[in-house]
Amino acid sequence: MIEEPKRTVAYLCPECRQAVVVEKTVFSLAAAPGKIPCPCGKSALKTEMIGDRVKLTVPCLFCGREHTVTCSTHAFLHEKALAFSCAASGLDCCYVGEEGPVFAAMERLEEAVDKLEAAAGEKGTFLDEVIMHEVLSELRDIAQRGGVSCTCGSREWRLQVNFSSVDLICGHCGAALRIPAATADDLGDLCCKQTLCIRGKGD
Repeated sequence: MIEEPKRTVAYLCPECRQAVVVEKTVFSLAAAPGKIPCPCGKSALKTEMIGDRVKLTVPCLFCGREHTVTCSTHAFLHEKALAFSCAASGLDCCYVGEEGPVFAAMERLEEAVDKLEAAAGEKGTFLDEVIMHEVLSELRDIAQRGGVSCTCGSREWRLQVNFSSVDLICGHCGAALRIPAATADDLGDLCCKQTLCIRGKGD
């Protein structure tokens, strides 16, 4: 018997601040609009497939509002890990993908939240000044060797520095690639990369 493909969906509950991580079969996600409630009963992530797009309504710990985000059904069902971010904070608010990568991303997000809460009384320009400095330095090195490109074919891009992340934005199609810059793991991940590819808006 062939095991049915599964997706892991994760978010942080804004009410009890706990990680909610649920494994769903692809069939159950496609069959009807669904809800992934937190055990505390005070928040829920909603999923809905509309044609070739998936719409997620995500409760956000960082800004207190719900974010409505969409992606292609193919990406939702097949990507190793997708991250959706809160525009106000620059931090991720939801992950979808394979179990291992989603759990790893969630652990990093919880570490960033702990750091954010510890620094609440002494807010600087960035969540972690040292990590951000190192991430920007690493990005500069990758850029100098021509390692940044977009799948639309462009090699023109600009940088937007956020509180806990950096966005590489394609100068041609406007697509963006978010580079987390909150923890030592974020820096370690970037140091392993020789090139960075922005996913063009046509993809």
